Amino acid sequence: MSRHVPHLPLDARARQLLRALVSQYVADGQPVGSRALARTSGLDVSPATIRNVMSDLEELGLVAAPHTSAGRVPTVQGYRVFVDSLLEVRPLGQPQVEELRRELPATATTPDLLNSASSLLSQVTHFVGVVTVPQHQEIPFRHIDFVPLDQRRTLVILVFVDGQVQNRVIELERAYSAGELEQVANFLNAQFSGQRLDEIRLRLLRDMQETSNQMNRLMASTVELAQAAFQTAPQPDMFVAGQTNLMGVGVHDLSDMDRLRELFEAFQRKRDLLAVLERCARAEGVRLFIGEESGFAALDKYSLITAPYGVEGRVLGVLGVIGPTRMAYERVIPVVQATAQILSGALNRNQAPQ
Repeated sequence: MSRHVPHLPLDARARQLLRALVSQYVADGQPVGSRALARTSGLDVSPATIRNVMSDLEELGLVAAPHTSAGRVPTVQGYRVFVDSLLEVRPLGQPQVEELRRELPATATTPDLLNSASSLLSQVTHFVGVVTVPQHQEIPFRHIDFVPLDQRRTLVILVFVDGQVQNRVIELERAYSAGELEQVANFLNAQFSGQRLDEIRLRLLRDMQETSNQMNRLMASTVELAQAAFQTAPQPDMFVAGQTNLMGVGVHDLSDMDRLRELFEAFQRKRDLLAVLERCARAEGVRLFIGEESGFAALDKYSLITAPYGVEGRVLGVLGVIGPTRMAYERVIPVVQATAQILSGALNRNQAPQ
């Protein structure tokens, strides 16, 4: 996980007690006292010794004592040390991987796969599943047809390699006959099938510049129709599933409810959350933000675990889970990793030439 591990002077005993404290707090949500740690840590030390170690951990900012409680809870920095240097993350077993794979069949269209992935993450972790959506320009196209409507209006039928079909009406500078539209469609299908829309636009621009002085009528028609047809239409930015799972988790008072309301509003706006997710897309492997580490105020009380997905080594987006900082990281991280790998595999098979 691409985070810096703080260089803190923790001996083996302090590390073991921090591990035990985090594990117990994640399990029951209650501040952990020294007597409880004496029973569960596996160390042969007295409660008094544990209290001294807890005081040292508190001075380091790794644990805190809420209100007047005798017990302590991990801080964001405590969770970070736990995740980066004390946590043992094991890959999912093959039966669990196969169960996830059945929920993401390669026969589904890309939007269905992404929507299913967000729902699957929510269902398995009981938190919020998020998946960013690649724009159509990232998906190779397979076939295009033009249907004349009236005067300068033409219907474009664009079929992508993943099975998506996009219909749009474009308005052109002049009227085209059915024969001209068919000729341009045949040319585009023969020359560009299997390429991404951004690649096609660049190649057309290059061809146009190379033949600008003696551009024939077919090339001129192709450029105008392609520029209009391959414009990227607005799409959903991301799929989000399971927001209500957070309503009963980590909400203890009005300030927690205010923070939850702010997060729900962020799900509606999406812009700021997408900015965080786009940062994750530029990182390799699993990315983990705990609390305020994301720099996004709405996530201050929550953790975000993401992994990139894509085709042929090219990242198309990220998927992940949003949950409370008090989560079983060793359980959620492998689920996010495996789901990203399975989604990538389904998309690779989905976009393979037919």
